[in-house]
Amino acid sequence: MAAALFVGAVVATTRGLWIAAGAMAAAGLWLTLASRIRSTHPQPPRTGMSEAEARHLLGVSAAADRAEIQAAWRRLMARAHPDQGGTQGLAEQLNQARDRLLKG
Repeated sequence: MAAALFVGAVVATTRGLWIAAGAMAAAGLWLTLASRIRSTHPQPPRTGMSEAEARHLLGVSAAADRAEIQAAWRRLMARAHPDQGGTQGLAEQLNQARDRLLKG
């Protein structure tokens, strides 16, 4: 969107529309800078996970044994680990779900 605003500003400038060009350039600059700002406030940790949520997240049935839970966790963690392009939050949720099901 910011790139489109910059292009629009260039086109407006070539046609002599200085106010419109300035507004589009300012909006494009604002969008560019606003997209780079990261929140400095960490998300609060989620408290607890129900057994049903853990089973749903791992994709295992209520009758799944320890080996099935571990296999599902490994399969999902191979894709969700931050080193493999996943996110830290999803990896934490998978770990929490596995711990919930294995440790009770």
